[in-house]
Order: sequence, then structure tokens, then C-alpha cells
Amino acid sequence: MTEESMIPVVVNGAAGKMGREVIKAVSQAEGMTLVGAVDQNPAYIGEDVGEVVGCGALEVPLLNDLQGTLVMATQYPTQGVMVDFTHPDSVYENTRTAIAYGVRPVVGTTGLTDKQLSDLTDFAEKATTGALVVPNFSIGIVLLQQAAIQASKYFDHVEIIELHHNQKADAPSGTAIKTAQMLSGNGKTYNPAQVEEQETLTGARGALANDNINVHSIRLPGLIAHQEVIFGASGQTYTLRHDTTDRAAYMPGVILAIRKVTELKSLVYGLEKIL
Repeated sequence: MTEESMIPVVVNGAAGKMGREVIKAVSQAEGMTLVGAVDQNPAYIGEDVGEVVGCGALEVPLLNDLQGTLVMATQYPTQGVMVDFTHPDSVYENTRTAIAYGVRPVVGTTGLTDKQLSDLTDFAEKATTGALVVPNFSIGIVLLQQAAIQASKYFDHVEIIELHHNQKADAPSGTAIKTAQMLSGNGKTYNPAQVEEQETLTGARGALANDNINVHSIRLPGLIAHQEVIFGASGQTYTLRHDTTDRAAYMPGVILAIRKVTELKSLVYGLEKIL
């Protein structure tokens, strides 16, 4: 592959836990080249991002200038890609800015509202710019969700439990919301009441997603990312669980998304849409 055909990649949130893994993965992946790294942490500004993440010098300085970095990415022969692992408060503007500059966003930051997703979908379509919003880049989670859809045909009771590290800002997780969305809309209302419930502590039964699906969030140090989907019926339960033990588990999905987003002309939501 010639240098002219390499996909130029910008990583936003490069000094964060996920950003560091993305830097390592992109720097080693065939067919792409790291051209920019952005983060707001003042401790690392101006340093070689490769040295910051521990993979050796990459000759790419870590900057706190997303727009300037996106402009630089547009100077390459191939349309650039921005991978965003930042914060729910900034992800909408980051994504919209990337689309405006003609850089295709691959978004792993969760917390986008339905309205924000709708706005970004319209904006990407008008700009004929591909975008990918992926609540979870793990292939295992996609398999769990597909198994849950099949199980939902036979069970009327289901609850979702998601467990994450205590530095995660949004709850429930985007993965749990996506899983609930995938289980809803099939004409079934789950968890028909057996008794008149009363919460003696507000929120004890979790949040209610569409079609009466209960979603529970746990935040503790020592966790990374975990999800259970528990189905129940008379005399039996059926539990699907996925555990992430290392953030490297997400990198094959991230690399696949970077490659696939270059083929898109609008926004796509969910890793399962590109597998």
C-alpha cells in the first residue's frame, strides 16, 4: 500500500485509557497512519504521543487543538478519520466538528442523546460524510446482543445489569441502552407485573428502558466493562454475560471501524451494522 492511499487517523482523547490503546493499535495497523493526537490534559501537551502511551516515539505531538488537527488531516490525499474517546459533554461537538471538516468520525464515547444522534445523522447525510457511532467495539458484546435477541422470543421477563469502572461519567452505559433498544420494538412488553411494587429506596429497581426493560448500573474501582442480560421464566433463568478484562479487546473493532467508515456516506450506529 502506497503512502498516498494510507488512511490518516486523528485520535481525540489520546491520553485517556482508551485513547492510549487506540494510539498503539493505529500505529501498528496496516493501511493507516497516525497524523494527529488531541487531549486536554496539560501534563502531556507538546510531548510525542508515542512516548506518552509507551509505544516509542511516533513523531506526532499531543496537542490541545482539535480544529487545527482536523485541518491538518484534510491535507492528505485520502480522507481522514477521527477516533473519539473523550467525554459525553464534548462528544456531540467533536463529532459535528469532524463532519464539518470532512473528517469521518468513529465515536466510542457514549452519552449522546437520541436528539443529538438524530441531528448528527442529518448533518452527516447532508455532508455525504460517513460516521460511525459505536457504543461498544467488542465482538463479544455483539454476539451477546444477537443471542439476547433470539432469547427474547421465548422469555417475557428480562433485566440488564451493566458494571463499569467508577470513572465512567454516563449511566446507564451506551451498550446497555443499545441492548435494550435491540430487545424492544418487537410487539412485546416485558416484565408483566406480578405484584404491585413499591420502592422503599428510590431507584432500587433500576431505570426503565423501552418496553418495560429494567436496566441497572454499577460503578466500582477494579471493574473495566461488564454486562449481564438475565432472562427469567417459571423454573429457570438464562444469563448472558460478557466481561472485558483488558481494553485491548476493543481494538480489533476500532481498527475495523476505521476501515469501514471510509466506505460510508452517512452515519451508522452500532458495530453490528458493519460486521
